[in-house]
Amino acid sequence: MTSTATRRHAAHRSTASDPDGLGHRPGPLGRLGVWVTHHRRLTAVVWLLLIVGLGAFAPQVEANLSGAGWQADGSESVAVQELATESFGGNASSAIQVVVHSTDGPVTEGRGQQVIDEVTAVLDAEPRIADVIAPQPGASLSQDGSTAVVLAGAGADPNEMVRVADDLKGELEALSGDGIEVNPTGASLLWSDFNEANLEAMLKSEMVSWPVTLAILVLAFGALVAAGLPLILTLAGLVASAGSLVLINELVPVSIWAMNFAMMFALALGIDYALFLVVRFRAARMGHHETPRQAIAETMDTAGKAVLLSGLTVLVSLSAVMLVPSPSFRSMAGGIILAVVFVLAATLTLLPLVLFVLDHRINKLALKWVHTGEHRSARFAAWGERLWKRPVAFGLASVVVLLVLAAPVLGLRTAMPSIQVLPEDASARVGYDQVKESFGDGAPGTLQVVADRADAEASYDVLSADPGIAGVMPAQPAADDSDLVLLQAVPDVDPSDPALGATVDRLRSDLPASALVGGAAVENLDLKTQLDESTPLVIGVVLALGFLLLLVALQAPLISLLGTLASLLSTAAAFGVARLVFQEGIGADLLGFEPQGFLDAWAPVFFFAMIFAIAMDYTVFLLASAKEHYEKSGDPREAMVGSLAHSGRVIFAAGAVMVAVFFTFALSGPLPPKEMGIVLGVAVLLDAFLVRLVLLPVMLRLTGRAAWWSPRWLTRVLPRITFSHG
Repeated sequence: MTSTATRRHAAHRSTASDPDGLGHRPGPLGRLGVWVTHHRRLTAVVWLLLIVGLGAFAPQVEANLSGAGWQADGSESVAVQELATESFGGNASSAIQVVVHSTDGPVTEGRGQQVIDEVTAVLDAEPRIADVIAPQPGASLSQDGSTAVVLAGAGADPNEMVRVADDLKGELEALSGDGIEVNPTGASLLWSDFNEANLEAMLKSEMVSWPVTLAILVLAFGALVAAGLPLILTLAGLVASAGSLVLINELVPVSIWAMNFAMMFALALGIDYALFLVVRFRAARMGHHETPRQAIAETMDTAGKAVLLSGLTVLVSLSAVMLVPSPSFRSMAGGIILAVVFVLAATLTLLPLVLFVLDHRINKLALKWVHTGEHRSARFAAWGERLWKRPVAFGLASVVVLLVLAAPVLGLRTAMPSIQVLPEDASARVGYDQVKESFGDGAPGTLQVVADRADAEASYDVLSADPGIAGVMPAQPAADDSDLVLLQAVPDVDPSDPALGATVDRLRSDLPASALVGGAAVENLDLKTQLDESTPLVIGVVLALGFLLLLVALQAPLISLLGTLASLLSTAAAFGVARLVFQEGIGADLLGFEPQGFLDAWAPVFFFAMIFAIAMDYTVFLLASAKEHYEKSGDPREAMVGSLAHSGRVIFAAGAVMVAVFFTFALSGPLPPKEMGIVLGVAVLLDAFLVRLVLLPVMLRLTGRAAWWSPRWLTRVLPRITFSHG
């Protein structure tokens, strides 16, 4: 009787301590997953409110986000831009230049003069435009009289002036006809036309990438319902982040590029994360025949932990871009970070709920040949065994391939984008070319020098005497009470010519101390200088923080260091390929672009952070699986082979999806998205298939138990993180 009572008491105590019948106490993420299954309605309502509430603002994202911000805050050129806007009627780099060109006789006569008057009326009617300056002989009216430029001063900040360009360019271009061409140009129009072409390219790429992605996911999962989950999850995160960016833009200007990058990055990462969790859930539920809650707890404690650490690594890598003091860079990084946060939150809360509710229905519309319960891939296990037997041969081959591809990076040149990033028929580019033809090569990159009135004559003399200056306009006094003058100087080279940088440096050295040199072309030069100075710092911070996060996750210094360094190889190889394609022009005809002879200057710092984030994503997935096997077996061979058997297929599928997503962005639109697509696509291709599925497992093989060794003092300092379940 006593024995029966004791057994009943023990059973009651066990049920009380484990009401869900899990058989063990899950970790924090496992408990989160179980909590979600108990609070399904609350979780669903919260996400529904987020998606609907923020989604209501999402359609405004393209219209509301800003198009400018490509400047180095605190630089001399930005100071000139601000002074020119405040004191010289808006005659700043963001002013709009309307080029009126006659193909038949002087533009200031007959129909040409009528069009100039109509252009002036349109500009005068826009409250965001400051002074409107009619064409001036010797300055903005060509010697042959065929081309005139009406200057519309910037009466708002550069971001708003891009919106002004959006609003007016159609009306201005419509004035063309009867031998008269009207083409608005200038920095604001350049960004307006570029953003328009970029949006069209992004939408076209999205239309291609979604069905390709779904096809790859169906092959990876073998079931249409399971394959659709990552896309639905990613869409939820994207809608929420798009709405958030619109709201944030009300407080701080956000670059339109933030949404473009966020869209691409969230799609790729969201699919990665969902893949990892769905595969693990199916294995636990259908392979191990666990209860739905047991499967959720196991999935979250293993794959969920890897996803969280991977997400943190991505966020840390991208946060380093915030060190670049440029509004566009900071808002782009911020936009991606926001999207990743939403996708990560959806992966760790919404996805477990959907998996729990669907349960076996996740395998609806499955392919007949797919074994839904398999988590361990026989093919990748065999691949792991092959690597174990011949590590040196495979490791050496992968290193040689990566080094050969990385070698061209030594001759990589960078510069700010030229007018060639725009389509040939874009208004800003047509107007730019007409200004060059009528006023000289350097006219589109006219320098602006703001100086004290007392230094006006000395500044004029220095500008006139400089060999890099083709002509100087007389000093213009400030329109307000400030004791300043504005001098405009036309260089003798195109704004994208490297010689312009030498001219600007010389002028800054020779001009009086009060003189500040600016203009749209100089803003580009100052931003490039800032990028060149920031790149080593960003790379160093990314590497250091990436290593520290791996160290915390794996508790193993050697493999954490090797995993971090391996990411550098794929990154260098991607930039080596980028030099061959974009600097040397190999494949330019196939991809449909004009090579500029350099890579855009923002690419190294920004793409490095993005590539490293993705590379560490795969590193965490593989090494977390290896650590899980090592914790269970203590066998280096089982850790290496088991990690490939259990995560190799997921990494392969996720890599294929990312490559498909990135390469679709390389197929259409202006040059920068092509650079983004090619560089990131090549990086993922090399990293997922060569580094993570060959080189990193080889490193595990060659280092053996040393890979997982950690000094006692370090284990005492670090928080205890394990990946084995149960």
